[in-house]
Amino acid sequence: MYKIAVIPGDGTGPEVIREGLKVLDAASVKFSFKYDARTFDFGGARYLKTGKTVEEKDIEELKKYSAIFLGAIGHPEVKPGILETGVLLKLRFALDQYINLRPIKLYNPAYCPLKDKKPEDIDFVVVRENSEGLYKGMGEFKDKGTQDEVAIQISYNTRKGVERCIRYAFEFCRKRNKGKKLTLCGKTNVLTYAWDLWERTFNEVAQEYTDITTNYAHVDATTMWFVKNPEWFDVIVTDNMFGDIITDLGAMIQGGMGIAAGGNINPQGVSMFEPIGGSAPKYTGKNVINPLAAICAAGMMLENLGEVKAAKAIEDAVIKICNNDLKSLAAGKMGFSTQEVGDLVVDNL
Repeated sequence: MYKIAVIPGDGTGPEVIREGLKVLDAASVKFSFKYDARTFDFGGARYLKTGKTVEEKDIEELKKYSAIFLGAIGHPEVKPGILETGVLLKLRFALDQYINLRPIKLYNPAYCPLKDKKPEDIDFVVVRENSEGLYKGMGEFKDKGTQDEVAIQISYNTRKGVERCIRYAFEFCRKRNKGKKLTLCGKTNVLTYAWDLWERTFNEVAQEYTDITTNYAHVDATTMWFVKNPEWFDVIVTDNMFGDIITDLGAMIQGGMGIAAGGNINPQGVSMFEPIGGSAPKYTGKNVINPLAAICAAGMMLENLGEVKAAKAIEDAVIKICNNDLKSLAAGKMGFSTQEVGDLVVDNL
């Protein structure tokens, strides 16, 4: 019995979560596992009503669960940064979800904006450090509001934090067993403190994984190769900020935000799975948003819980409908409603 904490969140989050749970329910019947889902109301509506985001008692409650299934966080009536810091980042940091895992996989060449790229060309994974770097929130203002104002934002990297992320990436690359190539993506020529630590740690850990081929690419070069030669990549490991940026580019070359799922992973604790496209408030309530990213996130969650056959069946069903049914992956252009896309996945399980 898996205990699943469900956070539908804001905007179209509840709509895509509904379809994800529909698929999860069908998979549980087909593959004979049981789960119990409880909904938590963290998000913009709760904040506007109570002034609260996520409290310590909420964190302690969530620690009792097998996994978290998140829809989206972001409300047009709440100042940017409040919900992102008070819900998303707080959950990631408090639950020590130190890995952000982003598979980038093309299911149908028709959805790819790159010329002549096939599914075998775009099939790699980004391992992003998820708890340190610039997103640690460290910094200060000096002389704020004056002509001499200085804003300082600190990229905070620890040997422990960097090494555990890099080790996870090596282990993941070995388990994936595809190209067995791990690329460190950074900026050693400019960020000479943070990336000196990253590069030294990467090279030291690499000596323990002689079956893995390693290389390095600056982040700007990485974005170039994502577009020109994405087939070069197998697994990429990078820091919090660079990972945030390159995974959005990765989402677009795999077909768009409608198909992009991610996991916030604590290998020894509670992990959280979500579509990465945000709350998309302009589509709220219209039944036109693409739920496949949330459905794929549910598949990632099952794989993480050990239900590998069920996860594979969900992915196979998504691949089928991407190639046989959907006109587009964009909201309102799929040829089906949000609810109908969920039904298609269930029918193809």
